[in-house]
Amino acid sequence: MNVSGMHDGLLVAAGTIATSLLVAGGLVAGLAVAEDREPMDDPFLWLEDVTGEKPLEWVRGRNADSTASLAASPDFATLESRIRSILDSKDRIPMVTKIGDRFYNFWRDAGHPKGIWRRTTLESYRTQSPDWETVLDLDKLAAEEGVGWVWHGATVLEPEDRRCLVALSRGGADADVVREFDLARKAFVAEADKAFTLPEAKSRVTWRNADSLFVATDFGPGSLTSSGYPRTVREWARGMPLSEATTVFEGRHDDMSVMAWKDPTPGFEREFVLRQMTFYSNELFFRRDGRLVRIDKPDDATATIHREWLFLELRSDWRPAGKTYRAGSLLAVPFEKFLAGERGMEPLFEPTDRSSLVAAAPTRSSLLVTTLDNVRSRAAAMTFRDGRWHREPLPGVPDNGTASAIPVDDLESDEFLLVTASSLEPQSLSFGRVGEAAVEPLKRSPAFFDSKGLRVSQHEAVSKDGTRVPYFQIGPATLPLDGSTPTLLYGYGGFEIPLVPGYEPIAGAAWLEKGRVYVIANIRGGGEFGPMWHQAALKAKRPRAYEDFIAVAEDLVARKVTSKKHLGIKGGSNGGLLVGNMLAMRPDLFGAVVCQVPLLDMRRYHTLLAGASWMDEYGNPDDPEQWSFMKAFSPYHLVAANKGPYPPVLITTSTRDDRVHPGHARKMTARLLAIGAPVLYYENIEGGHGGAADNRQKAFMDALGYAFLDRELR
Repeated sequence: MNVSGMHDGLLVAAGTIATSLLVAGGLVAGLAVAEDREPMDDPFLWLEDVTGEKPLEWVRGRNADSTASLAASPDFATLESRIRSILDSKDRIPMVTKIGDRFYNFWRDAGHPKGIWRRTTLESYRTQSPDWETVLDLDKLAAEEGVGWVWHGATVLEPEDRRCLVALSRGGADADVVREFDLARKAFVAEADKAFTLPEAKSRVTWRNADSLFVATDFGPGSLTSSGYPRTVREWARGMPLSEATTVFEGRHDDMSVMAWKDPTPGFEREFVLRQMTFYSNELFFRRDGRLVRIDKPDDATATIHREWLFLELRSDWRPAGKTYRAGSLLAVPFEKFLAGERGMEPLFEPTDRSSLVAAAPTRSSLLVTTLDNVRSRAAAMTFRDGRWHREPLPGVPDNGTASAIPVDDLESDEFLLVTASSLEPQSLSFGRVGEAAVEPLKRSPAFFDSKGLRVSQHEAVSKDGTRVPYFQIGPATLPLDGSTPTLLYGYGGFEIPLVPGYEPIAGAAWLEKGRVYVIANIRGGGEFGPMWHQAALKAKRPRAYEDFIAVAEDLVARKVTSKKHLGIKGGSNGGLLVGNMLAMRPDLFGAVVCQVPLLDMRRYHTLLAGASWMDEYGNPDDPEQWSFMKAFSPYHLVAANKGPYPPVLITTSTRDDRVHPGHARKMTARLLAIGAPVLYYENIEGGHGGAADNRQKAFMDALGYAFLDRELR
């Protein structure tokens, strides 16, 4: 599939080389309590009614309090304007996707707050001021239709590259509508021409050919999983009522999701069906002659087929045919031979204790493999020739920093785009070809903050069980080391997602320029060191992530980088759960907490929106044995048992977040207010899980967070 644009979000499906199953929203569940759980005493359950008038009245009151407290000063207006200027800067790198012979970019700035989808040629893109042709103007469309559309990307019919399926969201929610679009005419296909259109849902839709699609969507009662994702995938022919589409595959109610797609590679046209049972387990089927052939791989392995090759990314050790392949390995084997029983696979990457696979993406004849070596990016091209695989490091990758290698067109060429950055070096974009000794610089972002006198250093803290936990410290090269420096500690620690020290212009402008310290903690639960680092903090082992974060905080204090009253923490989504637990477990250790679009009520999370899909990560609270360990990391319940005192807290979310229910943030705020804790709350009406639907909203939300930290940590 050729997809232009991407969904915002922090929680993503497992696997780095599979067709992306983006974690979107879910099903609004009822309020019933399972009989086998301890009784619930939740006086704030009414706040889960997302659009109810009483809860929204409560939200408006909290928003007014927070705005009056944080946004009334001239300093706030200056900060918000500075952040907005960064977000709207015309000097940002316009990232592109190749469709046909053009390069497409989705762009927002002050003149296009909702954005424009535009295109140019490679020759023009190489220039300082490319000649852009607008393909779709979302601001104009939103004005015409009276809907606050947010771009969710486009899926292109390859190799024709003329038609695409454009996904648009109301206000930034994960659910979107899908409309067929003609790239040559720069217009939506008319209903009279039997256009493909889908109503608002959390759909998974791909092209089968010019006149049929694979559609997984909400087909009515019984068609969604307990996580709120599609349970059936169907083949839908042009002109046919959607209700009459032919079922290709049906998953179970307790699965996570299903989808199907066609590989359009000339000479290798094949169809596949993916059944995602849980976040970390799936079945992949090859559709041959109308039959589904299950690919015999471990359920927790991710499979990708490209041309004649099957690539497998392992999440646990695998021992086929008497040979052991380690968790975190990337394997290659001819696809047809594998179907015939061949299990002699070639390891393209094998992890070490401090290295891991980040991504693998095919060009026409190679595989671009990005890895982390002690949380530093490395990239190479793997090419099969003369009967064996050859590894060639990609040129242009910095020794210390981040790198991402993106194929330009996996059907036709071995060209790639290389994006590099570091904490103090702005993003650069280069163009390369596999096998060539150098890359061609294309674009470089300007420096959005003054990095003079700043440096990046890597340190390690020792966690409670003796594990060494790395963290990056960005700040003044010369610190007083008397504990007086305001310091912001950021973490995530979940879903095998690594945190790497990239260029963060907003943190630089709002925090680092003031002589402060910014810290990124590489705690367990993340993907910095592969599946084992992630699995070390799953379910009953979840406290390891929190112990790691506490160890980093205590190490910063012990090194006198900062002190408890000057140490703030911030996290969003699963990171919101992290900092929520820090608030509940160690309120004495921090001077301020910013908790964004958070998960906080672990007793009910699986009944709210997409929560059921995360039970592989956290556990099932309906099981008394699992709830016995889960209640130890449920901040909503911990703060009820422990009355504080608590440091100042800012909690933010979005009414339109249909992934992590805003009830988590609302109820936690209400509970903290009830016990007299110093808490502020702001809920953006739009924005989805990203918290903001456009640059104006994002600038305001970011300014709230930094104004709060600035005030509390001085």
